[in-house]
Amino acid sequence: MKIVAIEPKNVRTHVFSAFKLPRLAMPLLGTILRDQGHEVKVFLEELCPIDEEAVKEADLVLISTITSTALRAYEMADRFRERYGKKVVMGGVHVSFVPDEAIGHCDFVIRGEGDETIVQLVEAIEAGGPFDHIPGLTWRRNGDVVHNPPNKKVTDLNKLPIPDFSLIPGVNPKKMRIYPMMTSRGCPHACVFCSVAPMFGRRYRFRDKELLLEELDRIEKGQHVFFYDDNFTAHRPRTKELLEGMIQRGFKGTWSAQVRIDIYKDKELLELMKRSNCFLVYVGIESINPETLKTYKKGLTYQEILEGVKVLHKYGIRIHGMFVIGADTDTPESIQATLDFARDVRLDSAQFLVLTPIPGSVLYENWLKEGRVFSTQWDLYDGHHVVFHPKNLSLTQLQREGFRLHREFYSLREALKFLLRGDLWGAYIRYMGRKYVRHWIRENEDYFEKLQQIESQFAISPAGQIG
Repeated sequence: MKIVAIEPKNVRTHVFSAFKLPRLAMPLLGTILRDQGHEVKVFLEELCPIDEEAVKEADLVLISTITSTALRAYEMADRFRERYGKKVVMGGVHVSFVPDEAIGHCDFVIRGEGDETIVQLVEAIEAGGPFDHIPGLTWRRNGDVVHNPPNKKVTDLNKLPIPDFSLIPGVNPKKMRIYPMMTSRGCPHACVFCSVAPMFGRRYRFRDKELLLEELDRIEKGQHVFFYDDNFTAHRPRTKELLEGMIQRGFKGTWSAQVRIDIYKDKELLELMKRSNCFLVYVGIESINPETLKTYKKGLTYQEILEGVKVLHKYGIRIHGMFVIGADTDTPESIQATLDFARDVRLDSAQFLVLTPIPGSVLYENWLKEGRVFSTQWDLYDGHHVVFHPKNLSLTQLQREGFRLHREFYSLREALKFLLRGDLWGAYIRYMGRKYVRHWIRENEDYFEKLQQIESQFAISPAGQIG
């Protein structure tokens, strides 16, 4: 079959607009299907435009989506089916949790991990059915929506191929500025705003070290590897073995990954991270308010966070701090303290995202029942827009705080401080951040007005105009 696989982009300005992080799902599934003998083209909108001619010639179209790209994905699916008469399969985190919604825009929905399901489904489509034996599949039988039992079998990561990014037209894997890799899936933690555990399970699964080193051997000098794991250092002995292998084999690039701040307690790990060219870590700090940390179920204390930042910086490892504001325990004072902390400890970069109840999270289910979610316009679910009623802040107040914290963290004044310290990267990041914050506010002036209208309907006093 001729298959086109698509990952839509988020058309709104967001925290990573300046850095194109290609997602892994479509290159991986495309490689799996290519190895099965199919002719596959992959289009990641963050890297290249979608070729409509390729879609017209395709026998099957696959679309993967997260919540913030769902509306764009649905628009594409509708258009490809109506205009070109194509069969469309949708997958990804978002549609896995709202399959009844998604099936209105496509022919099949794959719920959960699709590495093996997609092969079964394509074989069934080629044979003209049946489809009732495929676990994790949502489809129609005689017009009725059918949800096959969930797929209880988890993917053996060692059986997955190395994603072939050359399936993306015009992309040379050796020249990709940021090369994405996955070394594990799953997360045992239960953060109330996260859908990772419901999607991939509470148990960590890992790829074999030798398979990872084989892929890392392909990295050229000047390339940066981003490990997509939800917690790259979840199993520290295994992480250490991988880093030792990278050092021994002369890893040429640099790398970054998501980690928990409590790795600061393991000095051997930090030394290996430094020697293997770790450039930056993404740390989910979320909050410095002890009550909010309990609400988020982070299992960390303020003192651990503070000490962790100091120690990582001591080892020359940059930190991108990830904060979430808007919890029921948050107040204007605690939010200001979050900004003060980020600046005082000299985080190299930071994001201050508005708490967002994405489908699949405990938060979404609870707040939907309580009537606190006032919008399911999915492109607003990017962490930059208020879509629920906060407890201690008005809608516009929380929205303005999300903007203000970014504006003040990425100010020219802060950029100058880093420049005077000789930190050109830190100064550049703040300059670029300021540029995107200003662009974001122009793009969303009408959203502040919309929030004020919602507030007036609920007899809530608006918090004021944006500054």
